[in-house]
Amino acid sequence: MPLIEPDEARYSDIPSLMNRTGDYVTPHLNHLVYLEKPPLGYWATAVFFRIFGENEFSARLFAALCAWGCIFLVYRMGTFSHGEKTGLYSAGVLSTFLYFSVLGKINILDMPLAFFVSLATWAGYRYLVENCRRKGGLYLLYVSSALAFLTKGLIGIVFPFAIVILWLIISGGWRSVPKLFSPVGIIVFLLISCPWLILVQKANRDFLWFFFVREHLLRFTTTSHGRSQTILFYVPVVLLGTLPWSAFLWKAWKEGASQEPPIFEGKEKRFYLTWIFFILIFFSVSSSKLVPYIAPVFLPIAIMFGHIFRVYEERNIRFEIGRGKRFLYHLPIILQSLLFITALILPSLIKYLKPSKDWGSMHFENEWPLIVLPILFQMMMIFLPPFIKWRWQRGWFPAIVILAALFLISAHFPVAKLLTPYKSAYPVSKAIQTFLPPNQELFQFRISLYGIDFYNKIRTPMIDPSGELEWGFNQLRREERRRYYLSHEEFIQCCKAEGGVYCVTRNRNVKELKIMVPTLEILWNNEEFYLLRLRG
Repeated sequence: MPLIEPDEARYSDIPSLMNRTGDYVTPHLNHLVYLEKPPLGYWATAVFFRIFGENEFSARLFAALCAWGCIFLVYRMGTFSHGEKTGLYSAGVLSTFLYFSVLGKINILDMPLAFFVSLATWAGYRYLVENCRRKGGLYLLYVSSALAFLTKGLIGIVFPFAIVILWLIISGGWRSVPKLFSPVGIIVFLLISCPWLILVQKANRDFLWFFFVREHLLRFTTTSHGRSQTILFYVPVVLLGTLPWSAFLWKAWKEGASQEPPIFEGKEKRFYLTWIFFILIFFSVSSSKLVPYIAPVFLPIAIMFGHIFRVYEERNIRFEIGRGKRFLYHLPIILQSLLFITALILPSLIKYLKPSKDWGSMHFENEWPLIVLPILFQMMMIFLPPFIKWRWQRGWFPAIVILAALFLISAHFPVAKLLTPYKSAYPVSKAIQTFLPPNQELFQFRISLYGIDFYNKIRTPMIDPSGELEWGFNQLRREERRRYYLSHEEFIQCCKAEGGVYCVTRNRNVKELKIMVPTLEILWNNEEFYLLRLRG
C-alpha cells in the first residue's frame, strides 16, 4: 500500500528532508520547521532510508520492528507470570488483534511509543515484584522512558511512573514508591534526552514554549487541535480493536475458564487493570482524542486474554450445558464474522449499484475476487475452531490464530485498493510524472499532500496554508513566505503574471477554481484529486 495521507507521508517526508539537508536537530515538514514531535522516530527512519532507500518498506520499518518488540514483550510478560504457554498464547492474541495488526503496519509514532512505554512499565513492575534485587530492571525503566520521551514527549515519562506508582498505592505497597527513584537512573535519562533538547532550543528560541506548553498542556486541556470527542470515545475502539478475540472471550469464560481456581492473582490483576484503566481514563478526559493514542492498553489486554484462552483449552469444556446456551455463547463469534464480511462487501456493493461514469484510471476495478478469501476465512472462523475442539479436544486456539492471520493478510489487498485513490498521494505523484512538464512549478491549492514532495522530490508552493504548518510558516523569512505560501488572491495574480500555472487540489475545490480562473484544463483526476492547468 502506498503511504497514507497525511500521517505516513508526513513522517516519511521529515526524515527524507533530514537526509537531504543534513539537519538532524530541527525537523522540517515541507521545508518548514516542525517541532510537534521529538526526533527519535525521524532518526530511525532516516537511517533506514540510507540503508534500504526511500520507499514504503523502509518508511514503515521502525514502526513494524516496534510492533514485533511489543509481541516479544508480551510473550516475556506472559511467560514470567504463568509460563511459556501463556506467553505464546498472549503473543498470538496480540499479533492478531485488529487494532494492533493495523497500527503495526503504519508509519506513525504511536506503535514505537507503545513499545517503549510498555517496556518501561513492565521493567518497573518486575523490579518491584522481584524485591528490587536486580538494578537492571530499574535502569531499564529510565532508559525506556527516555526513549519514549524522544518518541512522543512527556507522555513517555508520565505513563510508566504513574501506572507503577498508582498500582503500588492500590496494592498497599506505597512504602516502595521511593525505590523507583534512582540518582543513576535520572542521570541516564538526562544523558539520553537532554542533548537534543539543548540543541533544538539553541536553534529555535521558541521551542520550549511551543513543545511543552502548546503541544502538551494545551493539546491535553483544550480543543485547539480540533479533536474533541465524547468521553466514551475509546469504548468502541477497544471492543472493535480486540476483535476477533473479544468475540471468543464470552464463550471461553462461560464454558470453562471461569471455573476455580482463580485465573489471576490479586497483585497481577491489579497491575494489568491499573495499566489499562489509567491510560483509558487519561485520554478519555483529554480534550484531544485520536484512535492510536491508546495503543499501550492492548498489551495487558492481550496477556489477560491469552491466559484465559490457555485455561479454557486446558480445562474440559462443559458440554452438559444446554444447546441454547452454547449457541448464545457462540453468537458473538457469528456476529463479528458477519461484521467483517459486511465491511468487505459494502464498498464494492455501493460502487456496483451506483457506478460512476467518470471513474478515473487510478481507481481499481473487479474488487470482488479480492474479497473472496477474507470472507472465506471469516466463515471458517465460525465453524472450524469449535469443530476442532469437539473432534480432537485441542488445537482450538492455533486454529483461530491461523484463521485470524490469514484474514488480516488477505484483507490487506482490498483495503489497499479501496484507500489508495482517496488517502494516498501516490496516484497523484504518478500523474505528475506523466503530465507535468520538466522544471515546471506545481502548486497545491488548499491541500497539503506531503506525499507529493516525498515521492517526486519537489517543493510545492501551497495556497492558503493552515493547520499544523501554520507555526512553521510564521517562522519563515518574508521573501520565502511570499514565494512558497500564498493566499488565494496572490495565487490568482500569479496565474495572470505567469500566463498559466499547474496545481493539484481536491474535487471540492475545483468548482471554486473554475469561478476564479475560467480557463481551466483538467489534465488528470481520480474523482478525489485533480491535476489542473490554469491559464490567466
